[in-house]
Amino acid sequence: MIRSLPKNRPRYSFLNVLTGSDLSRRRLALMEVHSETPGPTVWLTGAVHGEEVGSMVIIQEIFKRLKKEPLRAGSLYALPLMNPIGFETGARGLPLSEEDLNRSFPGNPRGSIAERVAHKIFTTITATNPSLVLDLHNDWSESIPYTLIDPDPGPKFGDAYFTAKKIALKAGFIVINEQENEKQTAELQKTLSGSLLHHHVPSLTLELGGAYVVLEMNVRLGIHAIWSILADRGMVGAPELSEVSYRMPPEFSGKILHYSRQPVVETSGIIRFMVKAGAIVQKDQPVARVYNVFGKLQETIRATSHGIVLGHADSSVAFPGTEVFAFGII
Repeated sequence: MIRSLPKNRPRYSFLNVLTGSDLSRRRLALMEVHSETPGPTVWLTGAVHGEEVGSMVIIQEIFKRLKKEPLRAGSLYALPLMNPIGFETGARGLPLSEEDLNRSFPGNPRGSIAERVAHKIFTTITATNPSLVLDLHNDWSESIPYTLIDPDPGPKFGDAYFTAKKIALKAGFIVINEQENEKQTAELQKTLSGSLLHHHVPSLTLELGGAYVVLEMNVRLGIHAIWSILADRGMVGAPELSEVSYRMPPEFSGKILHYSRQPVVETSGIIRFMVKAGAIVQKDQPVARVYNVFGKLQETIRATSHGIVLGHADSSVAFPGTEVFAFGII
């Protein structure tokens, strides 16, 4: 239960979520700070996937900064490490049950392990009546930062979706509508951000560079994006002009692109990538080639649409059906 706290003094505590066979407690770190001036309630969440470690550091740095530049209005909460067991083992999901925590929301207090953890997270967040939740993630090692908005849940949830879409453009990154097909849309309703939208809470996802390791450039870009969003809501002062920010390609500014993982590889072999994350590509442009063990060309992978490369696979091993690129397409 969230208790009243001294104003503008960050507080660190824990949420108990599981008890181990040795009676040890597994818990989630909780961070919060409250201004003396009423205002929005915003949540930052990170590391729902255990290998996405950069999100934790960005949240830590935001709270460090708030000690020097106090919150001007409202309240800020954070769960920097939602999957500590996954983090400790380098696993994406929950090793105890091999479930994806970010496909288990809004959770179930009597369900599987992941559903019980998800329920604890979800109810803790919604109990504060938040006006915005920013869920921080990391992507492939070779990727650019971008903002994801979930599929439009329909007129019944229009206000939350409209607000999330408006705020998404304030982060300063490429904005992607995550919907690819009906099956994907149904899966996304089980994510933290998707479930929150279906409970009328504006929420969106920030993909902030590669997973597994912390890269300081991605940390700085993430801090700037989040600070800009908080500033737009009157919670903090504007970011310094000298701060690192993402350089938005002019042709994508103010637009919402579609997400695509097509085309996939059709042969087996070694992938040789021809474009980097952040590259703007044209339809039918070669983006990678696949060679067999003797160096013979097996296939050339071409962009299916005009767009931007969000990232490419961490491995050059190719099998038929392998997804090797993520694109934002117009």
